[in-house]
Amino acid sequence: MNNASVQLGLKENWKQFTILVIVNAFVGGMIGMERTIIPQFAEIEFGIASKTAILSFITAFGITKAIANYYTGRLANRFGRKKLLLFGWVLAMPIPFILIYAGSWNWVIFANVLLGLSQGLTWSSTVVMKIDLVREKNRGLAMGLNEFAGYFAVGVVAFLTGYVANQYGITPYPFYLGIFISLAGFILTALWVKDTRAFVHKETATDTSPQLENVFIETSFKNKTLSSVAQAGLINNLNDGMIWGLLPIILVSLNYNNENIGIITAIYPTVWGIGQLFTGKMSDHYSKKAMLFWGMLLQGLAILLIPVSHEFYMLASLSAVLGLGTALVYPTFLSTIAQVTSPKQRAESIGTFRLWRDLGYAFGAVISGITADVFGIEYALLLIGGLTILSSLVIQFRMPRKISPPFGNDKRSVRKQNYPNR
Repeated sequence: MNNASVQLGLKENWKQFTILVIVNAFVGGMIGMERTIIPQFAEIEFGIASKTAILSFITAFGITKAIANYYTGRLANRFGRKKLLLFGWVLAMPIPFILIYAGSWNWVIFANVLLGLSQGLTWSSTVVMKIDLVREKNRGLAMGLNEFAGYFAVGVVAFLTGYVANQYGITPYPFYLGIFISLAGFILTALWVKDTRAFVHKETATDTSPQLENVFIETSFKNKTLSSVAQAGLINNLNDGMIWGLLPIILVSLNYNNENIGIITAIYPTVWGIGQLFTGKMSDHYSKKAMLFWGMLLQGLAILLIPVSHEFYMLASLSAVLGLGTALVYPTFLSTIAQVTSPKQRAESIGTFRLWRDLGYAFGAVISGITADVFGIEYALLLIGGLTILSSLVIQFRMPRKISPPFGNDKRSVRKQNYPNR
């Protein structure tokens, strides 16, 4: 594909965009397969009662996904988005079989190492490819559609696995869904997805935005906008990792059956997913800083109320509020980064953000697991809820009100930043 035949825009590339949305739904479905049942799987199949040990599967997942995110961002321009996406699906295929035939908990850990690598490659690739296809004015909408597809699928498959587990047992039937999802995702990608590097070349040819001196350092620490987004992403997935691991255990302790556990745990990612159909477009028109602040604050408040809630409808409502808060921030994270960075550095900056964001899974699993084992699950919830509210305050007081490229569009200001003594 040459630059002359390339047209940027959501409308101009709706067919390829739609295929990528469907692919990302399959990507999210692989997470949904584990969302409801793995903590019970640990206790029933392997007799593991320690919260820290149970949450070790999330730690393995988070670390490997974070690393895969970073390298997907760095390697996307070199090898192409589609090749990385296909390789991610190859890594996903053995996972359901490993879980079905697992002889020890170590096999479950290994399956989640593969799942983390697969998710990093597949989800990061679909994010970058969608941003490549559309213009700046629709990037929030593009990310909303992408994350809607992924997390709505997480919720649907989480419900389905809970239902199947309630009818037929924790294993092997719920994992059959994963076999179908991984095969369908690979076939769809191989036959119909096209690489989008030509779109980056097209955009780069007319782009005059300044580039970051060091993408990793600027995204992680120095740039006030990017680093504010990075810390919020880490805390967002820190609380998500805690909810993933501990919420099913809390519901079991309250004597809910697998079907009701599936409903409550599925509401959160389902609202998260559907909400992004609206919040993604909102981030193209309204204050990104305000959306990030309120989204993190809502998450923190919902988590703090879980320990004092026991009724089904109250827990379901808190799950919905948590999903709404996450929906406000998730597409906004990515559209903010896309707005601030140069097209040449976009994939690497998104990869760096997603490195920190998904390390939150590992930190959340370790911190909440140890706190739950030593002090009790209620204290783990209070700690994580408090950290989430603190993150919202970092957004409020560190992140600039106006989102713009680093150092502005004045090339002289870039020169001054690079050579302050001149």
